[in-house]
Parts: sequence; structure tokens; C-alpha cells
Amino acid sequence: YQGGSGELLGPRANIPLSDPKDGLDFESEICVVLGDTPKGTRAKNAKSHVRLFMLCNDITLRNLIPDELAKSFGFFNSKPATAFSPFAITPDELGDAWDGNRLHLKLETELNGNLIGQPDAGPEMFFGFGDLIEHVCKTRSFTAGTILGSGTVSNENPQAGVSCLSEQRMREIIATGEAKTQYLQAGDRVRISMQGLDGRDLFGAIDQRVVASP
Repeated sequence: YQGGSGELLGPRANIPLSDPKDGLDFESEICVVLGDTPKGTRAKNAKSHVRLFMLCNDITLRNLIPDELAKSFGFFNSKPATAFSPFAITPDELGDAWDGNRLHLKLETELNGNLIGQPDAGPEMFFGFGDLIEHVCKTRSFTAGTILGSGTVSNENPQAGVSCLSEQRMREIIATGEAKTQYLQAGDRVRISMQGLDGRDLFGAIDQRVVASP
């Protein structure tokens, strides 16, 4: 989907919750920032257009999605402002973890101080960044500064945890027939970070608290 970029959230900005019934959820993701990328760019050449990496909390209002998808027009109301990591880094900072298509590092998500997810972003990324760039450039070019997200990071192994509450709820439904985990409530705190192969904190942390908003 193509998200809005006119208003973004800072990495420490509160997440506003207008109505708990909307089903507020976080989505821990990796993003690349592109340079000028021409129409028709192929996956094999795409890495030359990747300038920076960031982390992302692609905030979603889950319970608004069904009505939007029923209109066959994609997400709009269900995707409020997105938050990004304090720092963006160049590909060379990632060393061997970046293979030119996928980033092979663990993405850590904490909820209220508890680690709930640490999946590896690389091996099970079905479409790599090169594939995604080729797809979006099929009929148009993109200007420098375009942000392209990976989608929510997930691993098949349940011990890797989750990068969104929707996946946790679905795992519960599969296991017991019902979802027990609530979506985010006022007062909840979400922290997203990633370490390099040498253990360094690469991007700083997205660290946000949910607040009730009129």
C-alpha cells in the first residue's frame, strides 16, 4: 500500500488512541530510503538505489481494515502516522548482514518492558527489497527520499516471537480457537530496536507510549 508522508511521528512521540475499539496495533519493520530510482528498475540492479536503512513502527488500526478492503481501494483510515528510528544508516554500516536484497539481523520488539519478538528479518522475507523495488517501479519512477518498507517481520518458528499483536492473536486462535491478547491500550509502551553483528545498537530505539486522544 502507499502510505501518507505529510505527517510522521518522531521515534519518542506518543501514539494517540482515539477509540480503543479501532484495534490499535504496532508493526515492527525495516525500511530503506531510496535515491532517484527510474521506472523499469530490475531487482538485480536495485541495491544501487538503496541509500539508507531505518526501522519503522507502521501503526495500524486493525478493526478499520475490513471495511476498507471491502471497497477494494486499500488502506487509508486504518493507517495513521508512522514512526521511524532516531537514526538512518548507510548500507556499509550493516556489513555482511546486508546481502544486497535482504537484511539478516534480528528485529527486537518489547511491549511494556517485555521482549515479545526477536525474529530474523532476512531468511523468511518472501520478497526481498530488490523484488519490492522492481515491483513498485514497473510503471513509474521514484524520487530520492522515497521510503520503502519491508512489511512486518515474522518467522515461522514461534519461539522467535512476533512483530505485531495481530500475529500473536492469530497464533492464539490457531492454538485455542480464540484470541486472548488485547490490542494496544492507553499506557502501553512499545520499543523497537536492532543490533548489528558486533552487538552495536544500529538505529537507536523507537520508544513510544500509547496515550488517550480526544
